[in-house]
Amino acid sequence: MANNKEPIAKKCRSLDISPAALGYGNKKSKRNPGGNRRRKVSEYGTQLKEKQKVKFVYGVLEKQFHRYYLKASNMKGITGENLLSLLERRLDNVVYRLGLAKTRRMARQIVVHGHIMVNGRKVNIPSYLVKAGDVITLRERSRESEMFKSLREGTGAVTPKWLTFSAPTLTGTVSALPTREDIDYPVQEHLIVELYSR
Repeated sequence: MANNKEPIAKKCRSLDISPAALGYGNKKSKRNPGGNRRRKVSEYGTQLKEKQKVKFVYGVLEKQFHRYYLKASNMKGITGENLLSLLERRLDNVVYRLGLAKTRRMARQIVVHGHIMVNGRKVNIPSYLVKAGDVITLRERSRESEMFKSLREGTGAVTPKWLTFSAPTLTGTVSALPTREDIDYPVQEHLIVELYSR
């Protein structure tokens, strides 16, 4: 299983995104402060940077991202919005959005280690796509873990409107599929579509 292990702060600075979009508070890198101040970026460079930004935020590598694009282009609707919706529906992202993990990388690890159940069945695949009506819970043994005890008091993250979360039972429900408005970081998805349409 491929995993992205690039340094967070350095990559965030090069892609002009806030580490907060990844769940990392005020993480900063002091290395090479004026390193990427090129005057002019080509159209291709702008499109590539946008694609790299989305890949990095969701922790997806090139081959898998291209498969998501092909799937999005075969769906009804706007390809760019379909692509972002598919990425939002990944199980590791849903676990992060529910507040069960502080970052998407941590959410990925929680899923891989078998702590998460979807509709009563254990799922340990981070790229599993949730559907409307799916119920995401913690495994019975995992609920007693110190890592998840603080969530019972309701101190977790703010849940987006397409998800509902019950803190006492540590249960999340996918009430609807995510839309373009649910993406909380700046992205120009049309540039990604243009890049793949070349």
